[in-house]
Amino acid sequence: MPAREHRAVVCLALLCSLSTTALPSWAAETLRIGAIPDQNPEKLNRLYGLLAQELSQKLQVPVRYVPVSNYPAAVSAFRTGGLDVVWFGGLTGVQARLQTPGATVLAQRDIDAKFRSVFIANTQSGLQSISSLEGLQTLKGKRFTFGSESSTSGRLMPQHFLQQGGVTPNQFAGGRPGFSGSHDATIALVQSGSYEAGALNEQVWTSALKSGAADPNKVTVIWRTPTYVDYHWVARPGLDKRFGSGFTTKLQKAILGIKPTTANGKTILSLFAAEEFIPAWASQYAPIETVGRQLGKIR
Repeated sequence: MPAREHRAVVCLALLCSLSTTALPSWAAETLRIGAIPDQNPEKLNRLYGLLAQELSQKLQVPVRYVPVSNYPAAVSAFRTGGLDVVWFGGLTGVQARLQTPGATVLAQRDIDAKFRSVFIANTQSGLQSISSLEGLQTLKGKRFTFGSESSTSGRLMPQHFLQQGGVTPNQFAGGRPGFSGSHDATIALVQSGSYEAGALNEQVWTSALKSGAADPNKVTVIWRTPTYVDYHWVARPGLDKRFGSGFTTKLQKAILGIKPTTANGKTILSLFAAEEFIPAWASQYAPIETVGRQLGKIR
């Protein structure tokens, strides 16, 4: 190689080396966000794609939404570091924090402090409105489906209230309940008559009515549960080390700062069926942990 070309190559290598070492340690890091797959993938991809853009602009770091196949996969990916920040339900959030010491609860929606599930029935099932826990006994012998096995609003709390009303899962038709996998799937299965009744997240039910996905002539609410705390954002430990001092606090502020005053913020909150995000604390989810242990979902 001629001397002039050799010098040029050496200079280029030095420049590349200097430019790389001059970058802050977190510059190449990507913040990976995830969520329990409680609704259809199309809606989730739209919602979390927009959220990733919003957080990237606010935090000035690359943010990527990483979908998972099921609820346990979200907990596992959070534990192993495949996901940095996850939108968990009450139960999965507790499971994730128990498996990942040092994880931090960041925020919840305004509707999550007093959340509800609804029990729905096919209008041809003969089931009538239920006004008390004892009334849940009319579900005995019926084809009944929960959502995901790890869903707080689609399984854990509905089963808890059924138990309080004197109904156990082996008393449904066939000796066991079904598990649809998601809230919108529960609506579809009950509406079609595949199951006579089911339980799901009230927010998803309300959205389905508005969008026309739920036909009130075919499926209707027969009972609303008492309130409980549910969904929340949880962050892995060590984000400050990866992205810079105070990053976890900045992340929390960025989530809390999503407002309907901007077009993107309005769309995001609408897809979350919320007016705003509010601060949340791990102590709020102690009752969920108690129920989870009682029903064998936490050991």
